[in-house]
Amino acid sequence: MTARGLIVAAPRSGAGKTTVTLALLAALHRRGFAVQGAKAGPDYIDPAFHEAATGRASFNLDSWTMPPSLLDALLGEGAARADVLVIEGVMGLYDGIEAAPRCTGATADLAARFRLPVLLVIDVAGQSQSAAALVRGFAAHDPDVRIAGVVLNRVGSERHRRLVADAIAALGVPVLGAVPRDETLMLPERHLGLVQAAEHADLAAWLDRIAAMAEQCLDLDAILRLAAPPHLSAAGSYPPMPPPGQRIALAQDAAFSFVYPHVIDGWRKAGAEIATFSPLADELPPESCDACWLPGGYPELHAERLAAARNFCAGLARFAETRPVHGECGGYMVLGEALEDGDGVSHAMTGLLGHATSFAKRKLHLGYRQAHLLADGPLGPQGTVLRGHEFHYAALIAPGSDEPLVELTDGKGDALGKAGGRRGHVTGTFFHAMART
Repeated sequence: MTARGLIVAAPRSGAGKTTVTLALLAALHRRGFAVQGAKAGPDYIDPAFHEAATGRASFNLDSWTMPPSLLDALLGEGAARADVLVIEGVMGLYDGIEAAPRCTGATADLAARFRLPVLLVIDVAGQSQSAAALVRGFAAHDPDVRIAGVVLNRVGSERHRRLVADAIAALGVPVLGAVPRDETLMLPERHLGLVQAAEHADLAAWLDRIAAMAEQCLDLDAILRLAAPPHLSAAGSYPPMPPPGQRIALAQDAAFSFVYPHVIDGWRKAGAEIATFSPLADELPPESCDACWLPGGYPELHAERLAAARNFCAGLARFAETRPVHGECGGYMVLGEALEDGDGVSHAMTGLLGHATSFAKRKLHLGYRQAHLLADGPLGPQGTVLRGHEFHYAALIAPGSDEPLVELTDGKGDALGKAGGRRGHVTGTFFHAMART
């Protein structure tokens, strides 16, 4: 089985590509297709919605953090086990950073690399025939990126749809759907993006609703016909990030949920076992494990409960006496002395590192990161260079006196200085590691 694929993209964020992607995934899954979702860029929330819509784990593809061999390996594995592959874009189709060609993190990099057709979602609220000029520009901007079809979003009426569709049809680009203005089709958001899939009590009903919308408003048969097999050019396979241990205790609950699927899959392929536990339920990392990983998430929304989880805090401290403990982003916040919630109330955390963080004094930290490890640890030996991403609103209000873990540069190579902390077997950083260079 080798999937035929396409990319759902848009001119900008907020145009409706997530809704259209999920509608496609859900509708095709309900038709009996083996559907594989994927997400362009470092977003770790959308893949959980893909999984809910298809029943199979999604994965990330990022042209800046991931070398070509890893991109090809991930897409090849995903395509080999599906009928249809749908990649959801990130931001606008051509939006990326200043970097080497086809390594900018833009969705267009993936479209060009894999020679996959693009289904462009356009929010046409407030315009009609002018949408054709937008489509013309996107179609002509990069000869290696093929705009194979268009879906109109937030259409106000049948007359509105006809005016837009007729203008675009003159370009030779088919309009393959028109989604009406309907606020009930939108998912709720908060400070890091969509509210997580696991927190929606009625997610299955919502997916049924947008699948029905797709059957009514999208030409699914035509969209399937435009899909094409991905072009895979890199030879061989990419070695996964080494696991931090043979049996890894992984925190998993509403406070700790942001883990890149390809990282976990890589650990398993290297022979590691994963045992999950819940700090919010005051559970300990399993004693049978030889490493503990606290991923990112929303500890700032659960700071009071985490502070009261004395069994977890004491058990993690005992674990760290003899075995490595690593925290990424939210996990790093919980490893510190204190976490100040959105109301400015300070809550004692585990104190395994000396820093303190605040969500009350929030400031957006967002961007690609390259990290040079300053010491051996769960992320690899000293000198290892990793690429990944940082996305949080928490501020470091007390740096502590621990030794730094990494030397960081941003996506353009500009120095950001030393960051993170290490003390004994404990390490942590706001940086989410995605791949080795």
